[in-house]
Amino acid sequence: MSDAMLHAVGQNPDDFAVQVADSIESFIVATTEVAKGDEPDSAVPFLLLEVSQLLLTGGRLGAHEDIVPEERYETDTGPDLDVDDLRERFAVLLDPIDVFSEVFDPYEPRKAPVPSRISDSLADIVTDLRHGLAHYRAGRTTEALWWWQFSYFSNWGPTASATLRALQSLVSHVRLNQPLAALDGLDTDEDLTEEVLAEEAGKVMAEEIAAPLGLRRGR
Repeated sequence: MSDAMLHAVGQNPDDFAVQVADSIESFIVATTEVAKGDEPDSAVPFLLLEVSQLLLTGGRLGAHEDIVPEERYETDTGPDLDVDDLRERFAVLLDPIDVFSEVFDPYEPRKAPVPSRISDSLADIVTDLRHGLAHYRAGRTTEALWWWQFSYFSNWGPTASATLRALQSLVSHVRLNQPLAALDGLDTDEDLTEEVLAEEAGKVMAEEIAAPLGLRRGR
């Protein structure tokens, strides 16, 4: 959405930046709280909601015209904050449904899915968002919006989309009382070919994971 279009609907470009930054900061705070594991019974539904809301913000960035930074080279924001603790907390919290299969590009024909982890995805998303937030807090609003838009297309957008699909699929499996394929034993560094899926995927009934993750089965 161009600045002219923003004005046409009564949206000031500065307000747009504030709304994007608020949404991103809210996601970071919320997911960090979930990772603490204080309320494991509501983790998956809460993550489903938070990732959905983040992708709405991503959609707004994606619909906006290309944002061009004021400087030719990106200003150094310093080292990115370590997310290993966040990643490890989510890996423990989401076991045994941390691993899911993902197709990176749905428009690339006959591409085999690969195993991914929700914990890795959430940590990577937070890393990208924090990087832009460092620009924003330093007063470099245009550079922050540029980074969030660029990384939405190149990394955190596809990652969040795949994560949302995994979370939504998990909730659907449980609510519809459908078996889940056990993927947690797969190596996430290897391609998840059809042969590997057929050989490795065991059947785990949805009720085995429903209660600990705050999900209720359908009747």
